[in-house]
Amino acid sequence: MVMNPVMEGKKEEKSLESNYMKGVRHLCESGITKIPSKYIFPVSERPQVMVEERRTSSLNLKLPVIDLARLHTSDRSQVLNSLAKACEEYGFFQVVNHNIPCNATRRMTDVGRRFFELPLEEKAKYMSTDIRSPVRHGTSFNQTTDGVFCWRDFLKLSCHPLETVLPYWPSSPMDLREEATSYAMQTKSLFLVLMGAILESLGVDTSIVRDFDNGSHLMVVNCYPVCPEPNLTLGMPPHSDYGFLTILLQDDVEGLQVQCGGEWVTVEPVPNSLVINIGDHLEIFSNGRYKSVLHRVLVNSSKSRISIASLHSLPPERMVSPSPELVNEENPRMYKDTNFADFLDYMSSFETKHKNFLETRKLTQGMEQAKSQCS
Repeated sequence: MVMNPVMEGKKEEKSLESNYMKGVRHLCESGITKIPSKYIFPVSERPQVMVEERRTSSLNLKLPVIDLARLHTSDRSQVLNSLAKACEEYGFFQVVNHNIPCNATRRMTDVGRRFFELPLEEKAKYMSTDIRSPVRHGTSFNQTTDGVFCWRDFLKLSCHPLETVLPYWPSSPMDLREEATSYAMQTKSLFLVLMGAILESLGVDTSIVRDFDNGSHLMVVNCYPVCPEPNLTLGMPPHSDYGFLTILLQDDVEGLQVQCGGEWVTVEPVPNSLVINIGDHLEIFSNGRYKSVLHRVLVNSSKSRISIASLHSLPPERMVSPSPELVNEENPRMYKDTNFADFLDYMSSFETKHKNFLETRKLTQGMEQAKSQCS
């Protein structure tokens, strides 16, 4: 019996597609030495990998470091000024003395790594394409819409309200729920401290902090396996985060890059620090004063990388608007109201690239007025 080559091709393509959906780690465990074409980015979007001899300090970015312990001293106003400058100029900063113990962050990173080391059959229990699911294991950025897949597997855990979502979280590794619950509570406390300081640095009413106490909280554990051809792909494509703040815990493997001055620069990990970045909601709330900045993730051929991102915002049903205290004739309103549902609808409908969601929230009139005042 002669098989139809077209049907055979479609069958093989479907089989490959099924393998992609199982994740990057599954591909790596099959012993590949070249990455499949599904993961190869267009030439214009690939990372420009520099040989070691050409690497200079200008290619690495030392983000502003905010010592949170100084918020409780006579240096508070100075710290708030440094915080404002970091939010305006970089959209990223690192915090030290954040009151999350080193052993807690180490345990969280370790349990995240052990989740991705589980057999595929165990991880498959949590695979879902429903972006509203309280727990979701998947791959790429948005595997249902990505034309090209990125070199990343993830575990997303909805963290609010904890008592409701906890039963849905993975029961393996056996200490995952305990460690993730503890870490989630600690990052929530840190977020509230940071938002109080950021609101104060903006010069607006800080009472909104109470609303964040009941706000949305999503934890994303990312795994970036060793890649045989890291110059052809990305761990995550350029994007900005949707919420008010993202608190990022990463291991000691470099990978995070931030767009700064039109260039992609690698963020140097600072021991015992956490990376904080401004999200789209805070840019909207600050009426453009604080910037949500594009960032991406590189992969490498020698070490896998683990990071844990905690994304925080207002309750999902709450609208996010520019603060009335930051809108006037000199600073016209720059953004439409939005909420989490708008973001989920957008994520379900489009291939996410280059801050497109935030672009859909911008008011043309406000942008034109702002430009005319700068010219």
